[in-house]
Amino acid sequence: MRADNLFANAAIPNEGERFDTLLSHKNLVVERIVSSEFIISETSIQKQDEWVVLLQGEALLDVAGESVSLMAGDYVFLPADVPHTLVRVSQGAVWLAVHLHPE
Repeated sequence: MRADNLFANAAIPNEGERFDTLLSHKNLVVERIVSSEFIISETSIQKQDEWVVLLQGEALLDVAGESVSLMAGDYVFLPADVPHTLVRVSQGAVWLAVHLHPE
């Protein structure tokens, strides 16, 4: 068994976001996301369900046309095929994303 820390090696990228896979098992993927405040807002439509929690920082999402404001500790469920866009994020925001891919 190997233990690790979510905040270890979490350097902030100069721009955009960095995605680190922490666990991949069967149809489940757990990622840590570290955000720069300098992002390109692109709409994402995924084939898998995603549950995401903002561990550190603040963010504004557009989920299917609805504004969703998040602060540290807030989480949101993004069902498959629902368009969502990261509109704004604070420098050094850290996320934990859990993806459940179809079998």
